[in-house]
Amino acid sequence: MDPRIHQEALACIRCGFCLDACPTFRLTGSEADSPRGRIYLMRSVAEGSLPLSSEVLSHLDRCLGCRACEAACPSGVAYGDILERFRAHAESEARPAASRMARRALLGTMASPGRFALLLRASQALDRLSGGSHEMPPAAAALLAGEGEAVALPDLPARPRVGHLPAVTPASGRARHRVAVLEGCAMRVLYHATNEATVRVLARNGCEVHAPAAAGCCGALHLHAGLREDAREMARRLIDALEGGEYEALVSNSAGCGSALKEYGELLADDPVYAARAGELATRVRDVSEFLVEVGIEPPRGSCGEVVAYHDACHLAHAQRITSAPRQVIESIPGVRVVELAEADMCCGSAGTYNVTQPALARALLERKVDHVAETGASVLAAANPGCMAWITRGIRERGLPVRVAHPVELLDAAYQAGP
Repeated sequence: MDPRIHQEALACIRCGFCLDACPTFRLTGSEADSPRGRIYLMRSVAEGSLPLSSEVLSHLDRCLGCRACEAACPSGVAYGDILERFRAHAESEARPAASRMARRALLGTMASPGRFALLLRASQALDRLSGGSHEMPPAAAALLAGEGEAVALPDLPARPRVGHLPAVTPASGRARHRVAVLEGCAMRVLYHATNEATVRVLARNGCEVHAPAAAGCCGALHLHAGLREDAREMARRLIDALEGGEYEALVSNSAGCGSALKEYGELLADDPVYAARAGELATRVRDVSEFLVEVGIEPPRGSCGEVVAYHDACHLAHAQRITSAPRQVIESIPGVRVVELAEADMCCGSAGTYNVTQPALARALLERKVDHVAETGASVLAAANPGCMAWITRGIRERGLPVRVAHPVELLDAAYQAGP
């Protein structure tokens, strides 16, 4: 077992500040489903005083990996790193082979935009044959989530396809910055329009925007799920694909991707070939809202009469600690009215593949999030992560609320296009 698990777990002083921040503890009230409890379980397994049983694994599987506990921890415990390292150990030591293969197949498909689009089209066809239940076929659900749990699918595009950005988009006016954008895996299939809006906004703000065709999956989903070696190999390939581009920044519009990219230096710290290159790339990664605030947002000349509530994506707010920049992007639009969302930084339940692997808890968190959206009276719910956007859209549509979900950069893009 990775010695860093035990070493980092010792930093936990069991003060309990993490309890109220943890969504699963607030739902279950179980100490074993809290960050403090999970750290104790992982430490006990590392010390050999507790076997790595299916029960221990179930408590670790219920963790969203949202890292809200890190923001609340006065001791600076690196909970996310402990969890990812432990999951990597548990995946090979305690996960049943059939479940392990199914999880790897799902993540491998999601990391390939072409295969992901094909899977979504097949899911939609099966959904129509089953009478529009919007649930995963029982056989697949049993492998991924266990017997007896219905797995709801997130909101999907009418015709899932792979989007492609231009290789180079010139700046509007004088080019002041040269940046690369990561098209992503889920973003290219679910929200290509968001990618297009991201490029237009960056170009409007003086950027020559490059979308390297060879830049594939960043490995975020694999890293968070415990497939650490797969994530490391994806990181190496992405570093190679971006080599020599001389980009001022690598811009991401997906919270989960940006979080993983910023941790490349740690992920490949022991790799003699890639360690320095990974660390250097990580210093240039920026969330799109973070980058726009850094360089200065060109004021839009078009106005917007929308009432906007903002949901903090977990890996943006808790892992990257970016909360004000997306709000500044939204507030830069003339005429927009921003209203606060209760528990804005609490996970919506999507969490990568969590809505597939832990459907009951994911559904409870979604209902809680949609309740708060309904309370705001907003016409738009803004979020900066594709998983959040698709999952919350499903809940809003089921509830029949007159609310659309959009990325903050899409709102800014619309304001630019509405102006003279």
